[in-house]
Amino acid sequence: MNDIPTRTLADIASAMRKPLSFAAKNNFAHLSTVKGLDSLLPALAAQALALCCPEHIARAIAEGFQDFHKLTIEKQKELILKSLEMINNINTLEKKPHTRHDISCNASFSLQQLGRPVAELPGIGPKTAALLERLNVRTFEDLLYLVPRAYIDRRTALPIARLEPGSHAVVIGSVQGTPFIKSAGRMRMLEMHVSDGSAVMAARWFRLPQRYAALLKNKYADGDRVMMSGQVKSFGYRLEMHHPEIELLEPDDDPGSLLAITPLYPLTDGLAQKTVQRIMQALVKRIPEIVHEYLPAEVRSRFNLAGLQEAFSHLHQPAAADNPGELNAATSRYHHRIVFDEFFMLQLMLALKKQGAALEQGVPLPIPDSDLRACIAKLPFQMTEAQMRTLDDIRRDMAAPAPMHRLLQGDVGSGKTVVSLLAACIAIHNGYQAAIMAPTEILAAQHYATISRLPSGHGLHIAMLTGNQPRPERARLLEDIRSGSAQLIIGTHALIQEAVSFQRLGLVIIDEQHKFGVLQRADFKKKGAHPHILVMTATPIPRTLGLTVYGDLDISVIDQLPPGRRPVTTRLFSESRRTDVYELVRRAVETGNQAFIVYPLVEASEKLDLLDATRMAAHLQQDIFPELRIALLHGRMSADEKEAVMRDFSAGRTHVLVATTVIEVGIDVPNAALMIIEHAERFGLSQLHQLRGRVGRGSEESLCVLLAQFSASEDARRRLTVMEQSNDGFRIAEEDFNIRGPGDFLGTRQSGLPDFRVAHIGRDIRVLQQARSAAFDLVNGDPLLERPEHQSLKKILSRRWKGRLELAGIG
Repeated sequence: MNDIPTRTLADIASAMRKPLSFAAKNNFAHLSTVKGLDSLLPALAAQALALCCPEHIARAIAEGFQDFHKLTIEKQKELILKSLEMINNINTLEKKPHTRHDISCNASFSLQQLGRPVAELPGIGPKTAALLERLNVRTFEDLLYLVPRAYIDRRTALPIARLEPGSHAVVIGSVQGTPFIKSAGRMRMLEMHVSDGSAVMAARWFRLPQRYAALLKNKYADGDRVMMSGQVKSFGYRLEMHHPEIELLEPDDDPGSLLAITPLYPLTDGLAQKTVQRIMQALVKRIPEIVHEYLPAEVRSRFNLAGLQEAFSHLHQPAAADNPGELNAATSRYHHRIVFDEFFMLQLMLALKKQGAALEQGVPLPIPDSDLRACIAKLPFQMTEAQMRTLDDIRRDMAAPAPMHRLLQGDVGSGKTVVSLLAACIAIHNGYQAAIMAPTEILAAQHYATISRLPSGHGLHIAMLTGNQPRPERARLLEDIRSGSAQLIIGTHALIQEAVSFQRLGLVIIDEQHKFGVLQRADFKKKGAHPHILVMTATPIPRTLGLTVYGDLDISVIDQLPPGRRPVTTRLFSESRRTDVYELVRRAVETGNQAFIVYPLVEASEKLDLLDATRMAAHLQQDIFPELRIALLHGRMSADEKEAVMRDFSAGRTHVLVATTVIEVGIDVPNAALMIIEHAERFGLSQLHQLRGRVGRGSEESLCVLLAQFSASEDARRRLTVMEQSNDGFRIAEEDFNIRGPGDFLGTRQSGLPDFRVAHIGRDIRVLQQARSAAFDLVNGDPLLERPEHQSLKKILSRRWKGRLELAGIG
């Protein structure tokens, strides 16, 4: 059966799912000759596949026809009747309760159909398939999820005489005269008059290329009946439609049958709206064959969800009773079902991942109260209540038999590094190693310096591993890590290289985790035997992302700054006040402080009209501040160069540090009290908040200046005023998330988020919460998805994530 064309199987299977009538059998029985045997064989085999009958029956049907042409007429009839009876028996069995095998097979058949290339739909040739691929549409499933961007209500046609300017209307009438073209240079305007007996309306198309204008003109002739829809405009005493949707009616067309809610799809150059609509009409006819309901009835009932077939059918071919307002707002029950599905599959994966993590056998790492108090007592400052609460969470997790999977989030300067050091001390106390991975060498070096200075770090063998160390030093460090003499290892992504082998890795700490890809986090975890995992971020996580990307992690929040930390004042300046900004730099240096000036680019770009750090550092030194010492720092410099620049700046030998966003994390210079961010409108709010956190670390009052260009968008000004008004990283993160969406906020490539095709986790938060509740409840009741009614779900989930189940749970 494997050599039977897939298209033949699918096309015939749906037609043969109904039991054949007695009369149909009788017709076969009285045939004197049997025609079309070559097509009958794949039809019967397709029937067996579509019904997912036991393999031995499918094989028997296929093998029985191999020598069909050698049989007598009577034997041929007998074989046909026998095969039909076998198929009808299967149809009868379908009415009985489904077994796990039945449900799994139906899901398999559906998935097979959804994966078929769009070119197998009638009317889609290579050219149209290539155009659809530009919209990321390659399969039947992709087509289903190409949800209309808008809907036009064409359910009622009104007489032209009753139309009001500004309304959206449908008109049915006849072309009056011949359409005519007016020229303006190389562009053309086409005008056509349509009458319905009550009045005359003009249809006008502007700025048309000559060839397209000629095509349109020749398409319509005097007397042609058309259905036209669009925005009604008035010009003098005449009504007009500009660039209307227009359909040429055939003489036998019933206009009433064409009045409907019409979907409008996303397009690309060369792909016409009519073409996509025609393709979707063909696809909708096949929905009963290719779309399999996999959500348990209990879930559908609990949240009053439409059936999956119903949802897709109405999204692509709305019924007259559907509400066009809800369809356009993406709030219809059909949208709700598809959005719910996308969230539910993600939440189901997270629930299974969390369940799996709870079942993993880790290594309990307890610590007596007295020993932990002794570590805390060595600190030269008092820990905040929020730090202590977070440390209690971590300590409790590490003492449990299952590995810790915890996210620690805290605003810039809230004291996460100290908490991570104490967590490392717990692991080391139990004879295990701890490792901290940071995204940049600057941040790794900062952690190394901070932890080495703290008394709690004294007596520990702390090692730092990066990618740019001399070979002899690197060889020595690798041996220390392998032998276990290095107890706390701090480094960059060099820690996950194959050459690095830990003796007993008990705790993995990932700082600024959103800077790492999910694969890197998974590789780090594999360096130990189910180590405890703590991921940290200074980018506050919006509530919606806490339910998605981090939905399988326990979350701790340090929501309190250490005593003495003063909030940074933020002011928004336009380009016209650049002189005032430079004066602020002079004043800061005169009072003994230092300043950062941050640019979005390292070097000049032909594509972007932006100031860059390299040229501006030279300009500032030579033309603006010749009396000051100015240094340049960016990511393309070598490790030694960056270290030298930072050493001079930390020691106060440099007044102004011109930099790129390489300083976003890991810079701790208490004497720096002024931050200037050029082209602030080019940065996300969370990134601006991170950069602002580089100042305000000393006792002096600090200032952050956002120097922005507003010519492009007034929206930039409104967005940046959030920074002026608030130092609350959580509020800023929510605003940033709502503006930029999840992909840009985290970087979709890094986040482990699926690419939602219909759902929007900012807009659809209520549906997200429903889906999360349903998924976690389902997994609590059936942790391994073993029940028959969950088999389809299991298959769909496995295909949807394609091996990402493990990765998505890394944090």
